[in-house]
Amino acid sequence: MEPDSAETVWRGKLLAVTVEQWGDHEREIVEHPGAVAIVSVDTEWQIAFVRQLREATRSSLLEIPAGTREPGEDPLTTAKRELREECGLTGGEWSELGAFWTTPGFSREYMHVFLAEDVERGEAAPEADEMLEIVRRPAADAAALTDGIEDAKTLAGLFLYLTSRATTRAR
Repeated sequence: MEPDSAETVWRGKLLAVTVEQWGDHEREIVEHPGAVAIVSVDTEWQIAFVRQLREATRSSLLEIPAGTREPGEDPLTTAKRELREECGLTGGEWSELGAFWTTPGFSREYMHVFLAEDVERGEAAPEADEMLEIVRRPAADAAALTDGIEDAKTLAGLFLYLTSRATTRAR
């Protein structure tokens, strides 16, 4: 499907806004290069989270590590880079848990969620504008970890992780 017309009306460093005409309806669409999120389980069976200020919410949120893809970058490459930068976690066994549109009503952000198991702890190296607190929680408590989580990608990532564990056990 294609709109009748489309015009980019604003372009920033990361995002752009396109106004599309669909018959009698006009839609404002946020153009986004895509993102990744990672449920990581280290060698001590701990899931890593980051607590960080999210200016749009005017609060700090507890989230699984995540980041934006560079243009043309493979999602797995992005995921490994982001996990190393934000949490200092490397290595391990990687698999994709799923992918989804984050907010399809107005954005083209498509997110891939990965599982990284048996990752090893190292030193985090967040970007200069990232003020992160690393929080570790037992993987065995993954279902209970959803209480108090307000971030959609984190809820989706934990759900996909729990679903994959249940599917693996059923085999």
